[in-house]
Amino acid sequence: MRECEVCGATDYSVIMAKERMFGLGGSFEYKECNSCKGLFLLDIPMDLGSYYPPNYYSFKEYLASNPLSKILKKLRYKAFKSRVSLRPPSYFDWLDHLNVNEKSRIADIGCGNGQLLAELSYCGFKSLEGYDPFLHESQEFDGFSLKKIDFFDIEDKYDLVMFHHSFEHIPDPVRCFEKLVEILNPRGEALIRVPVTDGKVWKEEREYWFQLDAPRHLFIPNTKSMKVLADRFDLELFNISFDSLDSQFWGTELYKREKSYMGTDIRKEFSKNELLKFKEKADQYNELNCGDQACFYLRKK
Repeated sequence: MRECEVCGATDYSVIMAKERMFGLGGSFEYKECNSCKGLFLLDIPMDLGSYYPPNYYSFKEYLASNPLSKILKKLRYKAFKSRVSLRPPSYFDWLDHLNVNEKSRIADIGCGNGQLLAELSYCGFKSLEGYDPFLHESQEFDGFSLKKIDFFDIEDKYDLVMFHHSFEHIPDPVRCFEKLVEILNPRGEALIRVPVTDGKVWKEEREYWFQLDAPRHLFIPNTKSMKVLADRFDLELFNISFDSLDSQFWGTELYKREKSYMGTDIRKEFSKNELLKFKEKADQYNELNCGDQACFYLRKK
């Protein structure tokens, strides 16, 4: 990799990382572009699928709601649209920034078990499809479908394409944006929720950063690199909001203690007061735009 795939710069910083979620170790080399601040894994493992074991968190069976809960959830979404809902779930806030309705065709890339699609179906959305190459098999459910198809093999077109912490698992961000533009309908929108190197934790802790997640995270952008990609593909980047969590602190601290995420009870590692302070700190970082993950809202011009 002689030049940055995103901006073409040739000045890099090198970071060596280990697999820490499961404690598998290994050595993985990342390069951070010193211009757009995008972070790239240099050599993707040939056996990348082995780093997504059955207990990987996104593959737990989705929790279906009972008939009464489904009705209540639909009423809650209608109330939210009328601005009378209290304590809405986070996905209501995402939808509030987007020009979608119940008839919009929506794709969730890297859908995992499909829990979000299930929740959207309860809200009344009718055309919901999830894609994930690591699914055991394709499945049809009441209100949505899950397809064992790679992102680059998608042929349908959508009004909204979502990446909820899946964009960083896809190789080649330039090719990814090229495909995104291809499958978006005119004036279609995209929501990309992703770790970012804007995070203060990344800048301070580097290889111990919880969301580095080597080698599963193949490309981690910065707000700078996302703006470059949007401009390159004539997409309007109309909103950015930071939504980082307390895990950026306790997860990073676990890794500094050489403990894996899986198999560790954080309630035994940290006091209630420490965990509360982590949550408060995450909120502060989001307000200051220095949290370790963000939501990017894009629109096809």
